[in-house]
Amino acid sequence: MNATTKKLRVLIVDDSAFMRKVLHGIIAADPQMEVAGQAKDGREAISMAESLKPDVITMDINMPRMDGLQATEHIMSQNPRPIVVVSSESREGAASTLIALGLGAIDFVPKPSSGIDLDMKSVAEDLNRKLKMAAKVRVIRTAARPKHHATGTHRVPAGPANSDGASDGGGTGNRFPVVVIAASTGGPATVMRLAEAFPADFPAAVVLVQHMPANFTTQYAIQLADVTEIEVKEAQENDVLRQGILYICPGSHHLRISSQGRIVLDEGPRILGYRPCADLTMETAAQWAGAMTMGVVLTGMGNDASRGAQAIRAAGGVVIAQDEATSVIFGMPAEAIKTGAVNQVLPLGQIFPVIDKYVRQIAHSAQTVLR
Repeated sequence: MNATTKKLRVLIVDDSAFMRKVLHGIIAADPQMEVAGQAKDGREAISMAESLKPDVITMDINMPRMDGLQATEHIMSQNPRPIVVVSSESREGAASTLIALGLGAIDFVPKPSSGIDLDMKSVAEDLNRKLKMAAKVRVIRTAARPKHHATGTHRVPAGPANSDGASDGGGTGNRFPVVVIAASTGGPATVMRLAEAFPADFPAAVVLVQHMPANFTTQYAIQLADVTEIEVKEAQENDVLRQGILYICPGSHHLRISSQGRIVLDEGPRILGYRPCADLTMETAAQWAGAMTMGVVLTGMGNDASRGAQAIRAAGGVVIAQDEATSVIFGMPAEAIKTGAVNQVLPLGQIFPVIDKYVRQIAHSAQTVLR
């Protein structure tokens, strides 16, 4: 790195002196970054974000005086800066992290659990990579915390996988539209805004493949169900694909759709670096639903969904990509667009009306043919 290259300036926010020291060591060891300051609670974080104007902030959640959610909400609404949440992987940590992402945080990393070298090395690589990526994001001023419906308004089905005969269209019966949504960095908040528009009677099955750790997708299903009328569930092995349900692929598995219209979960190795891999879900959805398949490629890093988009288009289906202006990271949509398989590139606010129009047209056509 030459002397004229400006280092990324990082503000560390954490109430633990030990964790601040750990994070300082990780960041300072990278020649492209330096620590601009350290805050021990949310109030200090707000003040230092304003005075130091860091390139990126690491944000703890549980802190005295003012927590990381309040600090993130204030910073992103008043003085936007890229924020990477550093939080525990517990259920409570996952819930808080997902709220922070909804408030405008760019990404998250699990909090280092110890000072053991092996543990620290893997966390260090993840943290530094995400800090550098977040610093490149064009942050926007966000509104205050969204007012969700009361918790429990919409149920998230649980319990044993659905293995009945699928009399309403799944299994080996009649085919119907399938919408596969692929997202990565920036996806949790983006999908939440998109999902708000889905009605309970949506005449398609919706499958979401979001790059997210395994323990986060269960919690995400709960939070997503709270903002949408469509039924939401974390997909389970052998579930029958049904209209009017949004299935979330577990973060620990790949998701395939079988020739019988059932969900098959696979803990196999990463495919082209991804697990879950959206390409796989899109390809198998196209094999089952053919021209009634729709692919939606949202914000994210990398090129997952590019092969899947081509498979959907080849089957006669339709593919939409989110535009650059509304994407947190334009990687996945841009790579899908490059393949020539994308029918329309749209801002986030225009995506659902196009999904709805297409799905209702093909659902109506299918019913007409059956009569």
